[in-house]
Amino acid sequence: MPTSELITPQHLARKALIYVRQSSPHQVLSHQESQRLQYALAEHAVALGWRPEDVHTIDADLGLTATAAEHRQGFKDVVAQVTLGEVGIILSYEVARLARNCSDWYPLLDLCGYRGCLIADDDGIYDPGSANGRLLLGLKGQLSEYELHTIRARLTAGLLNKARRGELALQLPVGLVRDALGRVTKDPNREVQDRVQLVFTTFLEVRSASKVLQHFNARSLSLPRRDRFGDVVWKQPTVAALLAILKNPAYAGAFVYGRTRTRNLTHSLAVVAKLCFQWPMGS
Repeated sequence: MPTSELITPQHLARKALIYVRQSSPHQVLSHQESQRLQYALAEHAVALGWRPEDVHTIDADLGLTATAAEHRQGFKDVVAQVTLGEVGIILSYEVARLARNCSDWYPLLDLCGYRGCLIADDDGIYDPGSANGRLLLGLKGQLSEYELHTIRARLTAGLLNKARRGELALQLPVGLVRDALGRVTKDPNREVQDRVQLVFTTFLEVRSASKVLQHFNARSLSLPRRDRFGDVVWKQPTVAALLAILKNPAYAGAFVYGRTRTRNLTHSLAVVAKLCFQWPMGS
């Protein structure tokens, strides 16, 4: 029998979705108890009145962060099934599992409220279509988003503090490696050493990166580069690659941090698109 007055026969006639997520592959391997608690929500759905065959678990997002929805197929499946009116309740151990930003959270609340879908977590069951339910879920979503900001701020503060001391171990450019004690030394591969040295020697002679490129191309010389895994690969030289070597302070023995900045343009553009779509037309 249902244990909440919010659950009606109309809800029980539809699916109960169990959404399971952990933020990183490390958590998937190390935090097994969290997985057990989340998967156990299927038993809780049965206790609430759903038939076992109507309880479905979505765990495609294990190991993925909830900072955005673009890369989470499991979350997209939840939204799609709610849109079709097939879901009576979404169960998650905590609402932070579903979303950690309000731009994804509030559209889900609107959709669930319109389709009459309940949302439940370890604290209780909520109706997004009611004022009280939306208020509580909205506060939980905002707190979840702020918690993520706080976690990031703490991690960033630690990184900046290590960077101020010059102890932050950044990825070294090609030609430089760290020994067992963490000291920066030249790559023991003499071919890599000689090719990097040739870049600087040639530049001192010709005084132009484009002329260095001409020098390398005329002699069919490749350039050592690091791939996305940090391994050394040999590629055709380009002006950008040569400038990256010539302008890197690490070759002069200097430690720098904060030369570049990364922004989540995909998420920002998605928010702008939503605002533009909602903007009233006319003068």
